[in-house]
Amino acid sequence: MTARHAFGAEFTGAAGFLNSPTYGLPPTFLMRALHDCLAAWQAGTLDARSFDQPVRDARAGYATVVGVPAESVAMAGSASAALGLVAAAIPDGSRGATLAGEFTSTTFPFAAQAGRGVSLTELPADELVATAGDYDFVTVSLVQSATGAVLDAEALRASVAGTDTVTIVDVTQAAGWKLLDLGWADVTVASVYKWLLAPRGTAFLSVSGRIARSMTPHAANWYAGEQPWESIYGLPVRLAGDARRFDTSPAWFGALGAGLTLPWLAALDRSAVEAHTVGLADTLRSALDLPPDPSAIVSLPPGRHGDAADRLQRAGIRASVRAGAVRVGFHLYNTADDVSRLLAALA
Repeated sequence: MTARHAFGAEFTGAAGFLNSPTYGLPPTFLMRALHDCLAAWQAGTLDARSFDQPVRDARAGYATVVGVPAESVAMAGSASAALGLVAAAIPDGSRGATLAGEFTSTTFPFAAQAGRGVSLTELPADELVATAGDYDFVTVSLVQSATGAVLDAEALRASVAGTDTVTIVDVTQAAGWKLLDLGWADVTVASVYKWLLAPRGTAFLSVSGRIARSMTPHAANWYAGEQPWESIYGLPVRLAGDARRFDTSPAWFGALGAGLTLPWLAALDRSAVEAHTVGLADTLRSALDLPPDPSAIVSLPPGRHGDAADRLQRAGIRASVRAGAVRVGFHLYNTADDVSRLLAALA
């Protein structure tokens, strides 16, 4: 395969790859580090402490990418596991709102609290934004997994301002391509293996002071200690004073990758990344007479492109099918050639 260079990094296999909403492609610098790490594991020379710095780097990178304080960021194994801690802290009888058709990792942890009288109502985007302040909590993805639809974050912020509504925003389909500033949200969460380009098995969660104070670290472990390597044995509990008390023990290879890709993404001109990714998606939308949308994800209407999945597969274009429609996504390693190739396959 011919490697592509984008924003100072090299990517192999990017040509025709439009499946970043499912998983992102690793840059070559990550693959080299991962190969070295696997070789050390095989040789028995791997040092478990060597993953501490990547965890610190990934935590700081996530904070920068999302626009939250680093001390508010915790590490988890998946977005749903992280949100499970938040859901368990929602008071009995709370009323919540979400979007119709929302990704279930964002909703199931809260819907599973029904035995405590917690309810969750599905609403259209406009109604959710307008009425968010009437609910005890709102849990939504900033960018919808199935369609790429982008929620109006500033309108949501204005709607909950001055209220007690706990606002939970999943940025898994946004962080990495979209410029974010979510310091106002009570909770953000993202898995790292999609647009953040790291191996699967790690996620990050940010929590505001008011929600963190109500949360119990149900998965408390040695790595959540104030001094992790001094918290391995024996009582009493001695957890970190900041959000690290909610940390899980790191999944080594996911943490290694996140410690490389998140700081790199955080250091890029993120406005330029968004302009590049959304620009490619807009070119496709315009060519297909689809309405404009400030998203790097495009869902192809199944009625107009009923055999699109087969056509793209035959053309060597890697995409996915979600909610009955072909879904494509444009990341920083994609180019106008990918748009042309897709359009040729559909013609």
